[in-house]
Amino acid sequence: MWTAFALALAYATIFGLYGWWVAGATAAGAAAWPFVLALPLVYLAVPFVLVLVWFALAHAWRAERPAEVRLTWRERTRLFVEEFVTVAGSAPRMIAYRWLVPDPPPRRSEAPVLLVHGVLCNAGVWHRFVRWLRARGVGPVYAISYGPPLASIDWFAQQVAHKVDAILAATGARRVVVVAHSMGGLVMRAYLRDQGGAKIARLVTIGTPHEGSMHAWMAMGACLAQLRPGNAWLAALGPPPADAPPIVSLWSWHDSMVAPQTSSRIAFGENVELAGVAHNALLRDPAVFERVLAEIRLADPGR
Repeated sequence: MWTAFALALAYATIFGLYGWWVAGATAAGAAAWPFVLALPLVYLAVPFVLVLVWFALAHAWRAERPAEVRLTWRERTRLFVEEFVTVAGSAPRMIAYRWLVPDPPPRRSEAPVLLVHGVLCNAGVWHRFVRWLRARGVGPVYAISYGPPLASIDWFAQQVAHKVDAILAATGARRVVVVAHSMGGLVMRAYLRDQGGAKIARLVTIGTPHEGSMHAWMAMGACLAQLRPGNAWLAALGPPPADAPPIVSLWSWHDSMVAPQTSSRIAFGENVELAGVAHNALLRDPAVFERVLAEIRLADPGR
């Protein structure tokens, strides 16, 4: 709710100011059609600038990459374009998340799936992935929208605990498979610390800064402070409890919002290295989708 409202308000303000400027220009005799044609550029300017800044920081604080994953200029251009397209398409999905990613109706299932988003996002970012999973017979698939956006990761973990219990009650399952993107992986680690792993069949994290990210210094907020490398909260989080489920970390050498990129590695599970995929584009990457599907099937061989 909070993220959707903030995005809608931000773009309403941007387009309102643009309309006010256009009204003044046309009243002074300017033709209206160039302003109408420029309207998409007004929308795209925001994600373009954000992605540019994210890549600049990711480059400045990058991990040393092995030669085999270094990209050509064409591959770097594709990397940027795919991230930009993903981010540009995310805002309307997050604004309309209630309609795009509703909870499925209650039905019995042995291995329901829960998707946990990252910082400053909501369930809308999972829209493409939810449709992809359902087309392959995976379900029921749930996606949580926690908040408010800048609260603590510990508070988000409590909301996940309530969601897990609700899913188990709706499906009759004993455990749920969890797929978490970005900060969502740390939310799940806080959940495991507080609740244990009895209700989680498997945890897959995608682009999660397990050791923090320098990008967290870009803004204020409790969760962002907890995402900064070397902070006390991360140090105290420690490894998962003894009853934790199998944990897999999918991470990219070219992540645009986790820097250094190697902070997504874990010492308490399996690491799957990717290359040529940026942070948000991980949520539309075919290789990521296929690997996550394989992990879901491992948790429920009957699929």
